[in-house]
Amino acid sequence: MVVDETTSGSRSDGWGLEIAEERLTVRELIRRRVFQEVAEYNARTPEVFQGLVQPQDAERVLNGYALRTGRRIDPEAQTELALKAFAGNGFLVLVGDRQVTDLDAEIELALGTEITFLKLVPLVGG
Repeated sequence: MVVDETTSGSRSDGWGLEIAEERLTVRELIRRRVFQEVAEYNARTPEVFQGLVQPQDAERVLNGYALRTGRRIDPEAQTELALKAFAGNGFLVLVGDRQVTDLDAEIELALGTEITFLKLVPLVGG
């Protein structure tokens, strides 16, 4: 189960990310999550992309990001943005109740494990 939260207190309904392995690196977890959300967006091309990180040439709007031009999102480029955001503390990854700080750390994914992506909201004026 994957959940998105923000430091301002919002929490998404959980959604499933199908992973067959019992152990996975955080880097691979982020890659699979991004590839899934990009594939879903590209299949439907809604007006707003609701993903982990803001795509290039997109503007932050309520509940996501609006692409300036109606286009497909490149999953590889979006993954690189997400990995840079993780490294720059743009979001945290919690597996169960434990924060994982290393992209190459292996995490154990038992049945029912909740993975939280905690998006850090910048302070206004700071």
